[in-house]
Amino acid sequence: MEAVQAEIAATAARMVVEEGLEYGPAKRRAVKQLGLPTRAALPDNDAVEDAVREYIDLFCADTQPGELRALRELALTWMDRLAEFRPHLAGAVWHGTATRLSDIYLQLFCDDPKSAEIALIDHAVDYEPRTVTGFNGQPVEALSISSRCPGLGEDVGVHLLIHDHDDLRGALKPDAKGRSPRGDRASVAALLAEGGDD
Repeated sequence: MEAVQAEIAATAARMVVEEGLEYGPAKRRAVKQLGLPTRAALPDNDAVEDAVREYIDLFCADTQPGELRALRELALTWMDRLAEFRPHLAGAVWHGTATRLSDIYLQLFCDDPKSAEIALIDHAVDYEPRTVTGFNGQPVEALSISSRCPGLGEDVGVHLLIHDHDDLRGALKPDAKGRSPRGDRASVAALLAEGGDD
């Protein structure tokens, strides 16, 4: 059983890196591609993340660090623009597994859930509102924008997930690996200053 899950994780990791898929869809497609039953036990996201790191080390070691830096720089730009909403970077760009196909996920902690949307409107930023599952499993509003990434020379998806200000304390609890699941502006700036990639 573990060997099958490892194979699913490795196949999903390739799709995450090469196609920019999110973990959930990548795992489901990997099951299909491998010809496994749809009810096959899936690896958890930590196993997929480990496989993604291995794939990047093997096949993208020359390009991925620069792509990650460009995405973190763009994330920092948006964190500065949205500073009043206590932005925190999450996902692959925060954890260091992002490539040029990865989107940026910023979690905003707002006193008024509409305030971030109003700020985008005031600055004439085009966005698409959606509802997604937040880090605590509850539906949250997301504002998706397309932003030019100077370091990559192409547009990148930036997703602003709107959380209540009171959710911030719970958002900083360490994950299963003891890592911070998201970082504030100072943490992202520190990663860039040290050239860190994880």
